Amino acid sequence: MSAPGPDTAAAVFDPLRPRLVRAAYRMLGSVADAEDIVQEAFIRWLGTDRGAVRDPAGFLIRVVTRLSLDLIKSAHRRRETYVGPWLPEPIVEAEDAADVDDVTLPLLLALERLSPLERAAFLLHDVFGQSFAEIAEAIGRDETACRQLASRARTHVRTERPRFDVPREHGLEIAQAFFTASRQGDMGALRSLLAADVVLQADGGGKRPAAMVPIEGLEAVMAVHERIAAVVAAGGSKLLRLGLVNGLPGFVTMEPDGVVQTTALEVANGRIVGIYVVRNPDKLERVASI
Repeated sequence: MSAPGPDTAAAVFDPLRPRLVRAAYRMLGSVADAEDIVQEAFIRWLGTDRGAVRDPAGFLIRVVTRLSLDLIKSAHRRRETYVGPWLPEPIVEAEDAADVDDVTLPLLLALERLSPLERAAFLLHDVFGQSFAEIAEAIGRDETACRQLASRARTHVRTERPRFDVPREHGLEIAQAFFTASRQGDMGALRSLLAADVVLQADGGGKRPAAMVPIEGLEAVMAVHERIAAVVAAGGSKLLRLGLVNGLPGFVTMEPDGVVQTTALEVANGRIVGIYVVRNPDKLERVASI
């Protein structure tokens, strides 16, 4: 029996598209690449005997994962020559957004340190609830190997970056306070917001000024913001949007040099432990157009 026509295929696929884009993004860290992968998955869906597919969502997530694994090899080669720290393309959600992704920026960075197969096994099992039999089919390994991949990934993720939940409202209050203190040069207020072991990472991609290595420790991060405050005092920094950036409290700004940038804040025990700034214009096209 032939598969239903394109209209029927789209009727099933289109409601799943946002979820599939998120799945590919978690693998790749790029919205543009994720959207390309999902479009290719739709082409594959058109050629599938869809009547035989009992769980379209699960089936398509596995297709997207396989396609992402093919692309991730070239993505890793690009990362090896990347200038300065690499951060995923920011996804900015409105302050009152109801659909909050549970895969935050720190987890994305932890996933980035896994092998592609470990990442796939972890996401498919721990995030999307796929069985190991289904994962084995998706990534071309036996079930035992998939269990081992997911277990190693889970251990690494937990060790690398524990997750701290911060209520949305409180997190956004901290983000607002951080923006105000850092841009107005209130170093006392800023110091009170930061943890002793705070780390600042800035992604300029070699195209915009940004720290070439992570800045670690309270005093080093304070010194950076003292310099930023002096620049801002001369030119001004405009807050464009307050909200969640890859699941973390943060904001979008227009900086004195005319660059739109995002800042995401990781908060633990009421203090900021991670500051993630994206300035690479290639990663900000979607944010700038909002």
